[in-house]
Amino acid sequence: MSVLFVCSNTAVYSAEKTSPNIIFIMADDLGYGDLGCYGQQKIKTPRIDQMAAEGMKFTQMYAGNTVCAPSRCVLMTGLHMGHGRVRGNTWVKQNQSLKPEDVTVAEVLKQAGYKTALTGKWGIGEEGTQGVPNLQGFDFFYGYLNQHNAHNYYPEFLWKNGKKVRLRNIVDPSTISKGPTGKDSLGGVSTKKVDYSHDLIMQEALNFIDQSAKQPFFLYVALTIPHANNEAGRKVGDGQEVPDYGIYKDKDWKKQDKGQAAMITRMDTGIGQILDRLKKLNIDQNTLVIFTSDNGHHREGGNDPEFFDANGPLRGMKRDLYEGGIRVPFIAYWPGTTPAGTVSDHIGYFGDLMATAADLAHVACPPDLDSVSIAPTLTGKPDQQKQHGFLYWEFYEQGSKQAARWGKWKAVRMPMLTGETELYNLDQDLGEGTNLADQHPDIVKQMEAMMQEAHTPDPLWKPGGKRPKKKSAPGDGKPRF
Repeated sequence: MSVLFVCSNTAVYSAEKTSPNIIFIMADDLGYGDLGCYGQQKIKTPRIDQMAAEGMKFTQMYAGNTVCAPSRCVLMTGLHMGHGRVRGNTWVKQNQSLKPEDVTVAEVLKQAGYKTALTGKWGIGEEGTQGVPNLQGFDFFYGYLNQHNAHNYYPEFLWKNGKKVRLRNIVDPSTISKGPTGKDSLGGVSTKKVDYSHDLIMQEALNFIDQSAKQPFFLYVALTIPHANNEAGRKVGDGQEVPDYGIYKDKDWKKQDKGQAAMITRMDTGIGQILDRLKKLNIDQNTLVIFTSDNGHHREGGNDPEFFDANGPLRGMKRDLYEGGIRVPFIAYWPGTTPAGTVSDHIGYFGDLMATAADLAHVACPPDLDSVSIAPTLTGKPDQQKQHGFLYWEFYEQGSKQAARWGKWKAVRMPMLTGETELYNLDQDLGEGTNLADQHPDIVKQMEAMMQEAHTPDPLWKPGGKRPKKKSAPGDGKPRF
């Protein structure tokens, strides 16, 4: 008989079977409309589309934030942005790093007897701090610590646990970004390109699966694709770094668009390799695989997101708190357990990984989290699924902004805490084109109270930056799939 523990605000998963392996694969800056199964017409993603067809596709799942680091913080800690440690992208180490008192998904699963690994981009623990992966519950780490370094797909080194592994690439020192102190040397553009980091990261993920097949494991694959190399975009006008354009080589497209598409298809191939490896090792039916993106699509490095319809029916993109910045593709694949060919409209977000993982591993997770287990939905029991009271985000760039989702209602306020609140009915206006704040002042008042309740001030995080000159245009709200 299974011994079950209940996490705060969670439903309980119950099964007379061993705890499943968990693989969480996250793309970087992949839009809601960038995959074939979410309506993409130009970019080919056959393996991810197959994963969706044989698994469960979520239509209303959200990232932890609208940029990299805070979204990853939410994912790892189960705390939304009003409570989390890392609330933005910054050069300051104390702002950008988890502390020893922060508890991650990896730590919870490690206590449950799981072997844990991260391959890819961490972004929430800098060199020399207590926030690095090996001090935050991961037995094995290979990839980037710093997100600026992760811009460069041909870096001079990657981290393997606590050591730098030198690669054969050479970076042009004149292209390296400098932090506010002028001492940090990060990112850059390589003049000698030999070792493509994405391929190395995927190979280490496959190696870990091979080595861990006989015990429960948690593998977090934090890909950098299709994030642009911003330094290359500024230096040479093309930040879509990829070894070759593959099937897009002869397309009558500009090179940056070929690169964007080739990156996503290369990622798709790697995900297919992971799924094939699970089947070959005969552990696919005891492994939950989730695929998603850390935030909405980007307009960086020279690519044209309108050409690809990257946000589909949604409004906005990365750095927006409109739907295009935070609603992300989310696919769950667990043969024999997750009902195949299903679509879920459950409303959830990255913070739910903590409660879900603990639920599946039959262990307790930390108290007072902003996390709801989606295990009932994943196991075909949606009638047992608990719901969030509301979801919350805050963002400190562009003059600051905050947002909340409460059932069909979505509120966006810029600047946060003091600005006017916009209100949208997502059931009728997925593209967020009609602000209903004047028609529903009572709903606005309730949602402003939710946002006030959710926000805990932190002296390290204060609203700043320049307000955007203009707001993003509404999406068309028309379904693509």
